[in-house]
Amino acid sequence: MNTSKKWIEYFTFNSTQFRVNWNLVPAITKKEISVILHSLQAWQLGETSDGGHLIRASTIYAKKIGDPDYVEAVSLFIKEEQKHGNNLGRYIDAIGEKRIKNDWGDTLFRKVRYFNTSMEIWTLAVITVESAAQVFYQALKDATGCPLLKEICTDILIDEAYHIDFQTERLDILFDKKTLIGKLAGRNIYTLFFFMTSLLVWFAHKKLFRAGGIDFKKYMRRMKFKYMKTINRVTYLEIKTNGMFQLLSRMI
Repeated sequence: MNTSKKWIEYFTFNSTQFRVNWNLVPAITKKEISVILHSLQAWQLGETSDGGHLIRASTIYAKKIGDPDYVEAVSLFIKEEQKHGNNLGRYIDAIGEKRIKNDWGDTLFRKVRYFNTSMEIWTLAVITVESAAQVFYQALKDATGCPLLKEICTDILIDEAYHIDFQTERLDILFDKKTLIGKLAGRNIYTLFFFMTSLLVWFAHKKLFRAGGIDFKKYMRRMKFKYMKTINRVTYLEIKTNGMFQLLSRMI
């Protein structure tokens, strides 16, 4: 089903919504800054990608399925991510700190996506990172008492919920085209990728998560919940609806 026009309409409308009051003056202590700054800088850098490689992958994919509107939907999605990066950067400037140009996590992700033209891998990666982002921004929101930072985080959290819906819908479409064996293999690969990436995010930002009241156990519980709503919902239902599922499950 072609839903690209629906997403173009949504992203276009959402671009007119301004939820951050930039007349607010940052109210954050030096102690709070010392706790959140590294993660804030790293995530801001990650949100500033120009999206060129994703556009390239989506263009190839859109031509293959005959849905040129999908490229525009992806372009609008990227603009929302860039808005997040701009807002975080503006906040970093406002508190008198510097933006960074390099971070190991961002460098690793950029190297992976540089060579990737698979829409399936892109979609899986975005779902995983955006799921972790929801936990991250909630922790960032709770880590300080700054009203301006809380508004920035709330705005991002609202956007991210729809971003995950956008990507999960696409993963469902992609996964449905696989053979049964491909689905069984894909499910295992998706699960491994999701939780390995989740662990990397934890170790990179555990100081921030803890400051926001999220310990490792709570973090993994929340990531599991997000996995069940996205990856598991797509893969489990698609495999189970096939008549061979019960037979194969006994053989594995």
